[in-house]
Amino acid sequence: MTTSSTISIQEVSLKHLRVACSSCSLKELCLPLGLSGEEMTQLDSLISQRMRIKKGEHLYSAGDPMASLYAVRLGFFKMSVVSEDGREQVTGFQMAGELLGMDAISNDTHTCSAIALEDSEVCEIPFAELEQLSRSIPSLQHNFYKVLSREIVRDHGVMMLLGNMKAEERLAAFLINLSQRFALRGYSSKNFILRMTREEIGSYLGLKLETISRSFSKFQDQGFIRVSNKEVEILDLEALKALLAGCPEK
Repeated sequence: MTTSSTISIQEVSLKHLRVACSSCSLKELCLPLGLSGEEMTQLDSLISQRMRIKKGEHLYSAGDPMASLYAVRLGFFKMSVVSEDGREQVTGFQMAGELLGMDAISNDTHTCSAIALEDSEVCEIPFAELEQLSRSIPSLQHNFYKVLSREIVRDHGVMMLLGNMKAEERLAAFLINLSQRFALRGYSSKNFILRMTREEIGSYLGLKLETISRSFSKFQDQGFIRVSNKEVEILDLEALKALLAGCPEK
């Protein structure tokens, strides 16, 4: 094979790997929000490839050096750290339209691991190039700050869960949050599949597995939800919200 033929094949491969933000159904949830056509083209040029991560695989691990941010295009990830005694602590769940890798911005090293909960796909965005482009596109910089702020608000929400709420209130808040996030992506807000295990939910909410299982069963007995394996149907969203507000319906 000649060198020119090799280059041609490589160029074609890169074109297939490149993902245009302008044609992505998640652009209203991600960095391109509000960018002009020309600015979108510039952002497109940063996205070097689309990466497929199989269920159970790490996108990156705690301690890895930072190189890129990753926009979740398809799938679901859990963020976790491992304590000194070897126990896993789940610190968050990220879905399509959200960014991974921002934990490494402060010291250029990932503080947690990102693990796919199902076969997933991400767009890789080299961080150094993103920083440089953000300086010349104020709206992109503004959008990036909004994403960072959204993560801070979510972290505060988790602190509220772990500090002030009882077990059933924590689970209600978790289900309501998932419902709202699915709705933003055009999916059903009342019928969805839990990609994570109950043990992982418990780790995230600071609850034992037995407590999570008992709370699910109680919600089902009260007619708030219907559960079938990992499928959850919310039957009474207002009741869950009332419980979260501290005034459950009778």
